[in-house]
Amino acid sequence: MLDKVTSKSVEDWNSWWLFVAWLIAVGSTLAALFIGEIVGQVPCNLCWFQRVFMFPLAIILGIAAFRLDVGIRIYALPLVLIGAAIAAFHTLIYFGLIDEGITPCARDGPSCAGADMTIFGGVPLPLVSLLAFTAIGGILAVCRPGVFK
Repeated sequence: MLDKVTSKSVEDWNSWWLFVAWLIAVGSTLAALFIGEIVGQVPCNLCWFQRVFMFPLAIILGIAAFRLDVGIRIYALPLVLIGAAIAAFHTLIYFGLIDEGITPCARDGPSCAGADMTIFGGVPLPLVSLLAFTAIGGILAVCRPGVFK
């Protein structure tokens, strides 16, 4: 009986963790679209690559949260890890720890470390992206697979 109670409790927590991960992904996706399409701020190349890895997370985590499928970790964690690596690289460029001359940003496009890369009065967008990827990865790491049998 204790196993059933524990499994039910873990199942409840998994459903909430998946829902929170989905909310973070959807919030990040909507924020990126708002900044790019409504505000009109053109994203740099590194921002585009981060979008490539965040946008699918909003879809697959939503499906996983609806189905209570913790096995999504197998598919989502590679997207999270690659997106977080790009965001970390972008954050290092923003803070000047890596020279912007070696970045993939175009000469005529937006700067990867310019003043346009901030929101809320100075919070760097690359750092926000890194925090979002890290939060989703941490949440997926907490979910326990194998309790839905």
